[in-house]
Amino acid sequence: MFSLAGMNALVTGASGGIGSAIATALATQGARVALSGSNGDKLRAFREQLNEEVGAPDHGDHVEITCNLSDTVQVEELIPATLDTLGGIDILVNNAGITRDGLAMRMKDDDWDQVIAINLEAAFRLMRASVRPMMKARFGRIINITSVVGHTGNPGQMNYCAAKAGLTGMTKSLAQEVASRGITANCLAPGFIRSAMTTALDEKQTEAINARIPMGRMGEGADIGAAASFLASREAGYVTGETLHINGGMAMV
Repeated sequence: MFSLAGMNALVTGASGGIGSAIATALATQGARVALSGSNGDKLRAFREQLNEEVGAPDHGDHVEITCNLSDTVQVEELIPATLDTLGGIDILVNNAGITRDGLAMRMKDDDWDQVIAINLEAAFRLMRASVRPMMKARFGRIINITSVVGHTGNPGQMNYCAAKAGLTGMTKSLAQEVASRGITANCLAPGFIRSAMTTALDEKQTEAINARIPMGRMGEGADIGAAASFLASREAGYVTGETLHINGGMAMV
């Protein structure tokens, strides 16, 4: 169940904590993965690790494709590069994102523009470009990584929350447009997930966060990877336009 054998996937932000967990999960289930991000050295190291620890599927090694999502030209070239490298695309995971936090009254225009450009506009461009080959194949899985704060809001993150909420709306619209062609579009909304950022918190800060979570702990990247594997699978073919919340009960939407 949930085998992704023979499938080709593109994961953006693949060298980060959640991105690498998603890529690992998809590869473990048999997908060939194109790892994308802006840091070529980190991508290369992760690709070598993935090929060594998980192994490559029968239809080819995992690959890396460097892309700066703030550069529109590079974004527009990413799907064609993926098609040239993998020979097709069955799964698109829009995971890459940045934060530029600040209270609304002090937020700079550039902080707003950068977050919207990378977290929302780049995802739109990649979805638009990937839909055409998916429609020809009459199969596709689009998975967008949003956030619990896209539903609840969060002080100091008006730009980030707007982008994530917008991504949810875009996903629902696209899901309705392409459902008849065998393509699904869904969101995963993580809560607090253990990462390099959260491990830098002191004990008091960690306890305060865990107190807000009914399960009493942060999630792991593997929790997101497992959910992505399900949504990418053939078995999830009747699930579209949905958001799967993975937050330990912190926000029961």
